[in-house]
Amino acid sequence: MSLANGAIWVGWYGPLQILPASQAKDFASGSGMSKETMLAWVTGAGAAVSLVANPLFGALSDRTTARWGRRTPWIVAGTAGGAVSLLLLAGRGPWSMALGWCLVQLTLNAAFAAVTAAVPDRVPRPQRGSVGGWLGAAQILGVVGGTGLATVAGGIGAGYAACAVFTVAGVLPYVLGHQDLRLPVVARPHWSWRGFLAGFWLSPRRHPDLGWAWLTRFLINLSNALFLLYLLYYLRDRVHHHDPDQGVLILTAVNGVTLLATVVVGGVWSDRVGRRKPFVIWSGVLMAVATAALSAWQTWPGAIVAAAVLGVGFGVFTSVDFALMTDVLPKALDRGEDLGVINVANALPQVAAPALAAPIVTYLGGYRVLYLVAALIGIAGAGLVGRIRGVD
Repeated sequence: MSLANGAIWVGWYGPLQILPASQAKDFASGSGMSKETMLAWVTGAGAAVSLVANPLFGALSDRTTARWGRRTPWIVAGTAGGAVSLLLLAGRGPWSMALGWCLVQLTLNAAFAAVTAAVPDRVPRPQRGSVGGWLGAAQILGVVGGTGLATVAGGIGAGYAACAVFTVAGVLPYVLGHQDLRLPVVARPHWSWRGFLAGFWLSPRRHPDLGWAWLTRFLINLSNALFLLYLLYYLRDRVHHHDPDQGVLILTAVNGVTLLATVVVGGVWSDRVGRRKPFVIWSGVLMAVATAALSAWQTWPGAIVAAAVLGVGFGVFTSVDFALMTDVLPKALDRGEDLGVINVANALPQVAAPALAAPIVTYLGGYRVLYLVAALIGIAGAGLVGRIRGVD
């Protein structure tokens, strides 16, 4: 499961910091649009697709009665579609790039929603922090591995192709070697579009803990998205790094090392002490400190330190927040749909971050203001977790 999760992240976010940013720089020169704005439009459009795709495919996997199981058919279809979509991304114009990224978000969200929903299907609650840690480790290895493939493959087309091949290869062992749970037809939950759309509303009165947990995840992920979105341009335009592509790879690797050092430890520690909220609070504060460092210390050493500290905080947050989310899920039969709605808190920041970052960088103070705003958003997210009452 961890390998499959990491492989999906190779195709999903591995190339994001290098390949679309490089394409946007090339395409923007003849379009009258800045590279920051073009990248914001493309990533924002893809994230908008993700907002609907993740809960939709989660809900469909909740209701799938195939003999291969509830989740496996969607993992297979989503992974295959994602590989094809990555190849389409290598087109020669901004429209093909935008369409390809939207299709990547649509298809890989199908696979990701099903893999995520399999965790509460099979993992006892006292072990979910540990499992969340392993999945978080796989996630960052996928991002680092995908960034490495995008950097060393030898071109934009080759980078996308390498990520596509690795995504398929990494998911195959889980699909071939895992016996998925089958859903009897008589136990299939009722489906209606009205009910599905209504599920996007997390009633603060009916499920206050789920609402606060969702808002916490959204704000901290928004802060993280603002940190990462223009990292290539930050290194090129503010730090004046001699090789920004290589710089992004180095920062991603540094971030990955410190994240791996804390992601499993944080989850296991949370399981042993039986508490979630203190870990989420302090990891969010640490991430905000790292983001603020990019605002105050705009040098290559400062970027390395910020990436390392961010990895420590995000490692703990990734594992413990995942366990916290599964702890506050309201209904077992709709795990895929509920986790899909929760995962909107991962996707929505990818829509909000470009809309917020592009005008700040272009008109409202540049990268110094951008990273200060990101730090304040992260602090707000860390503070709101204290409003959750049903989890310690």
